Amino acid sequence: MNLEDLKKIREKREKDLLLRDGKSRIKIVIGMGTSGIAAGARQTMRTFWDEIEKRGLQDVIVTQSGERGLSSKEPIVTIQEEGKASVIYGAVTPEVARKIVAEHLVNGRPVSEFILEIQK
Repeated sequence: MNLEDLKKIREKREKDLLLRDGKSRIKIVIGMGTSGIAAGARQTMRTFWDEIEKRGLQDVIVTQSGERGLSSKEPIVTIQEEGKASVIYGAVTPEVARKIVAEHLVNGRPVSEFILEIQK
């Protein structure tokens, strides 16, 4: 490993940290309680990170929460946008996460077939 490799690793880690912290226009909250993790929430979170980075989306962070009490609907993901109602999605697999990024985050159209609730 040389200095250039270390710089690349540091840059990637800094990008990863920006996806978890900082100011944002959109916040993606993934339920990472026991049932969420068992249902694949880690892979779902990784997919959100990858899609956001791949599309070069700015002002978006991905974070986690605890158990939501809806274990049959896990993984549960909440999209919080500035000035808009929060959208709670259920059964968010990596494939569904890609669809949410493409439709909801990029085009502004929530993916209705996976919506559990809209909170004003």
